Amino acid sequence: MQDVPEILAVGCSMALFLGVIFGFFAFLRYMRYKETLALAERGLVRPGHVGNGNGRGTLRWGLVTFFLGLALCMGMWPIGFFVYSPGDGVPFGLGPWMLVGLLPMFFGLALLVLYALGRSESPPIIAPSASEEDAAPPSKYKGEE
Repeated sequence: MQDVPEILAVGCSMALFLGVIFGFFAFLRYMRYKETLALAERGLVRPGHVGNGNGRGTLRWGLVTFFLGLALCMGMWPIGFFVYSPGDGVPFGLGPWMLVGLLPMFFGLALLVLYALGRSESPPIIAPSASEEDAAPPSKYKGEE
């Protein structure tokens, strides 16, 4: 019965910590919404994100996440040798603590696969028609025709 206050304290502190984080992101989202409304009242439009579409961001985040997960796996692996003795039936010292590294590692691997699959799809090349090749380029000046 004496463990109940400790469990409640840990649970409340975790809920408070997560609530502050999610509250901060909700506040940022609300401020962005208000800014969009203020721009719309003035007849302006929020500029969209202009990316080059080559998927380099996916590659970067995939590599960072994959190697972070790999490093966490390598750091957590020795825990299995300290916790279990060799005859306990746990192969290679693996255990649930390995999820700390395996989850980001496979998420990064998924991003790398998405980059590889998206890269193989190249945009179609549209050849100019014969009438477009023979046409003179448009003139910059009005008097020149």
